[in-house]
Amino acid sequence: MSTETSQADISRRRAWLIAARPQTMPAALAPVLVGTGLAVRDGVFAPLPALVALVGAALIQVGTNFANDYYDAVRGADTADREGFTRVTAGGIIEPAAVKRAMWLTFLAAVLVGGYLVAVAGLPILVVGLVSVALGVAYTGGPYPLAYHGLGDVFVFAFFGVVAVAGTYYVQAAARLGVDLLAFVPRAELVPPAAVVASLPVAAIATNILVVNNLRDREEDAETGKNTLAVRFGYGFSRAQFVLLLGMAYAIPPVFLASTGDATTLLPLLTLPLALPLTRTVLTETRGEVLNPALERCGKLHAAFAALFALGLAL
Repeated sequence: MSTETSQADISRRRAWLIAARPQTMPAALAPVLVGTGLAVRDGVFAPLPALVALVGAALIQVGTNFANDYYDAVRGADTADREGFTRVTAGGIIEPAAVKRAMWLTFLAAVLVGGYLVAVAGLPILVVGLVSVALGVAYTGGPYPLAYHGLGDVFVFAFFGVVAVAGTYYVQAAARLGVDLLAFVPRAELVPPAAVVASLPVAAIATNILVVNNLRDREEDAETGKNTLAVRFGYGFSRAQFVLLLGMAYAIPPVFLASTGDATTLLPLLTLPLALPLTRTVLTETRGEVLNPALERCGKLHAAFAALFALGLAL
């Protein structure tokens, strides 16, 4: 059953909060936590760049949420039968032009905030920031929307995982160790292999949030032409994808233990009691009333895993 709410039932402030979708904020917070935990471990922690990276990531997340709300509505992907959370554009709660304007203003704020990081860390951050904003729009907008062609998973894995964790580490290392602002390729010590490996659990669980979302919406997406991987390859494929990504996430802490001998890197394994029942739900359910809570639980797993991983790395 649709969760759409009439405009009369919702205040303007509440409507904008719904559009911003604060429940997705773990996707912005998690990579910054892990990148910062690794920076602490390596002695390159820089608090101001870390904080600005968090603000920038949050703004890109909110801007992408506004973009999804707007473009899914104008493309007809959000129908009255949608089982997901309330969408303000399709529900007639906020005017489409206002949502689109909020999207561009939020992305502009992200670019302005990112100006500090460019001043600290140079050309690579400028490129990453602009590409992140462009793909945030292209996720559901533009002539070739990623989410409509099965590429949403790749975008989330790369930019809300690998790029975000490595970028968070990089801006702190650059602030502490110095950098040639015009160098396109960072020095090896500014983006060590450990930063890429540490990003994999964040990338995997962030992508699994999308997998659960796409499982829930598979039937409607198929009707409206949104060809996610769940639509293209079916429930079985997406469930296998979920399990493999989760397995990757939980394999990385032992890799760090083997390479460093630090048992604290195993702290994320404490989240297994959250992960196991979530996996059972994903493997057995297709109903929106069950997968909506599962989606929230996956977000909580993402945040808890990242927080414990960051703590374990820092210690």
